[in-house]
Amino acid sequence: MRFLVWLVRLLVFAVLLLLALANTQTVILNFFAGYSWQAPLITIGFAFFAVGVFAGLLFTLPTNFHRQFEIGRLKRELKRVRELPNARDELPPPLI
Repeated sequence: MRFLVWLVRLLVFAVLLLLALANTQTVILNFFAGYSWQAPLITIGFAFFAVGVFAGLLFTLPTNFHRQFEIGRLKRELKRVRELPNARDELPPPLI
């Protein structure tokens, strides 16, 4: 199954790479106030992709920080509970 997933990923990558290489024409991207950017279509597409990835990572930072804080709190609580005299026999072994 894992081989099939990697095969599909490789196929999608190859198709997207060939599509990008086939669209290397120079295009003009017009911004507000008369600014424009003239570059190959593949460059503009990659720039927007990179900005999207950066924005996605930036917007998930608060959730990731909260999740890491919660994991640390739960590990400390589990360690404290494991040190109780009667709780050692009732708890499963650590997952780490």
